[in-house]
Amino acid sequence: MMNVIQYLEKNPELVALLKSQKASLIGISSMEQKAILDAFNSEVELENSVWL
Repeated sequence: MMNVIQYLEKNPELVALLKSQKASLIGISSMEQKAILDAFNSEVELENSVWL
């Protein structure tokens, strides 16, 4: 699964396709796919946060 995550980090357009359900990850369960997308969502939220 680490290879999948690394590939998605290098190809963020695929993350958008996964989020819009226009693509899927073969060999990855729906639960694992949700966890991956949640992680990418969390990463984006952390990058957009302002720390004072």
